[in-house]
Amino acid sequence: MTDSIPPMVLPPAMLERARRFTGPPAPARPAATVVLLRPSGSAFQVYVLRRSTTMVFGGVYAFPGGGVDPADRPSTIRTDWPDRLGVPPEQAHAIVGAAARELFEETGVLLAGPIGEPDRTVAASDGADWEADRDAVQRRDLTMTDLLTRRGLRLRDDLLLPWSRWITPDFEPRRFDTWFFAALLPESQSTRNVSGEADKTAWVAPSETSSLPMLPPTRHTLNQLAAHPSIADVVAASAHQDAATPVQPRITLTPDGSAHFEFS
Repeated sequence: MTDSIPPMVLPPAMLERARRFTGPPAPARPAATVVLLRPSGSAFQVYVLRRSTTMVFGGVYAFPGGGVDPADRPSTIRTDWPDRLGVPPEQAHAIVGAAARELFEETGVLLAGPIGEPDRTVAASDGADWEADRDAVQRRDLTMTDLLTRRGLRLRDDLLLPWSRWITPDFEPRRFDTWFFAALLPESQSTRNVSGEADKTAWVAPSETSSLPMLPPTRHTLNQLAAHPSIADVVAASAHQDAATPVQPRITLTPDGSAHFEFS
């Protein structure tokens, strides 16, 4: 990471899991998440959703995201993904594909444009035919690669800005190695809560999220974004963000018997 991360107090349930943990840790599944941005006056807002209580980490606010499908690797425009993400090319392309796929599944926003027109994105992705395709992608009946090919589109991965990488603490039973990306909402598209994995969504300024329950990676990402006055500043900052080196919380016990996360 490019900046220091202050310690964070553990919620009681998480503290209990940490105290009971004896190891070994569960494998960390590769995942990707997208911080979607849109202009708001001279500033900007971010899109957050509250995970349904039936989901992993239910009841907390997060960004759209989910697990990586290693077999789904749409072709990319950028050639620097392995270096920026710190993994071999095939894995890097799968992570980028997962970021775009999860964004499409959970919001209906598609970061893609016509082949041969590198500066364009699809005008809209909310008609009945698009919804049928989105549902097929979510059910894994259709890969992101096949969707793009069938519609004559190319992934606009140049719109994804690598931001950070976080690994779930060892004591959690379900762990993820998650790459965070930022992306600007295409002008002609709008978000829809369509996946069934969230019970509430909102566009909010990063500085207005302090009362929302969030896990440390989400909270810290929003704190970082709040330091930037505009989307242009976020774009400029993304060039200096380290999305290759993972941040993994570690537990420090305090004299009063509580504990907090520290990050390395």
